[in-house]
Amino acid sequence: MLVRDFNYILPPEQIAQQPLQDRAASRMLVLDRAAGGVQDSFFRRFPELLLAGDLLVLNDTRVLPARLFARRAGIYAQPIGSRNPAAKEHLQGNVEVLLTEQHSPLEWSALVHPGRKLPVGETVFFFAPEEVDSAAAAAPLLTAEIVGRGEFGERRLRFAPVADFYAVLDRIGHMPLPPYIHRSDELSDRERYQTVFAAERGSAAAPTAGLHFTPEILSAIRACGVEIASLTLHVGLGTFQPVRVERLEDIRLHAERYTLPESTAQAVNLARREGRRIIAVGTTTVRALEHCARQSEDGELRAHSGETEMFLSPGYEFRVVRGLLTNFHLPQSTLLMLVCAFAGTERVLAAYNHAVAEQYRFFSYGDCMFLA
Repeated sequence: MLVRDFNYILPPEQIAQQPLQDRAASRMLVLDRAAGGVQDSFFRRFPELLLAGDLLVLNDTRVLPARLFARRAGIYAQPIGSRNPAAKEHLQGNVEVLLTEQHSPLEWSALVHPGRKLPVGETVFFFAPEEVDSAAAAAPLLTAEIVGRGEFGERRLRFAPVADFYAVLDRIGHMPLPPYIHRSDELSDRERYQTVFAAERGSAAAPTAGLHFTPEILSAIRACGVEIASLTLHVGLGTFQPVRVERLEDIRLHAERYTLPESTAQAVNLARREGRRIIAVGTTTVRALEHCARQSEDGELRAHSGETEMFLSPGYEFRVVRGLLTNFHLPQSTLLMLVCAFAGTERVLAAYNHAVAEQYRFFSYGDCMFLA
């Protein structure tokens, strides 16, 4: 199959630039996988579509303020630790850094712009937001050395030790809004680009299907006799990198870290044995569950942590997931291909064209779709 087979035309004005004030007010397109029919609804009615005994699985990852702005050293850059912080005359040029994956307490993968100007061995300096462009900036709050280089602006950074790295990150970092949101992040994004059940920090992007939930909706779901469980998959570089090949068989995803808790593994195994529906909230949850189901010969899920590069495309046989709540995804993206694998390419693309015609809001801050 070809990547171009997963295309649809979306008017730019339907790309949501701001979240709705009320999370649960989003529209929801309901797709019946068996019959292929679609129904226009609202997310607030999502609990009504669930059955007593269903198991709803959430991704509880927490988004980091992972977008940072730095200044690079000039040709006289010195190794970390040997530079006089007061000697700012050699600091020049702004650098944008998006942290995408943590490898150790001090080492991170990142997307860096402009990457071509940052070779291995160079040092970058991170200041308070109000001081990034100031010639009179104080000492940097973080310092990092480029210790590895990848393709398309990927770099590996090693930070100098600080007393509380995450506290500094919270102070100087910005929420990593996707590039199709054409505005600067705002203070409100700290709360709205985060699910209400976010717990485990580590993501470079939100699991956006979860953004529609409120505490009241979660309570209503439990009141319907639906069980709720969670796992963690930290969204990484694969979310930001476009598909650069023509054929699906040539697609390779970046690894993303996940953790499957014992309670969730047991809940999934029991639901499968009893024939109850397992409904995933978001494509990240789908990938984690399906990956974990293939880690044992008997197909039973067992608590563990690991990494997954799993790419789900049409023809894949789903072992765990029988229902999916997801946002609308970019044309020719691996996330759209996953949804097509779950419900059929023709049906999904027809549903997307219906959503376009009905003026749904698309992508991270947009509306959602329930497939069951």
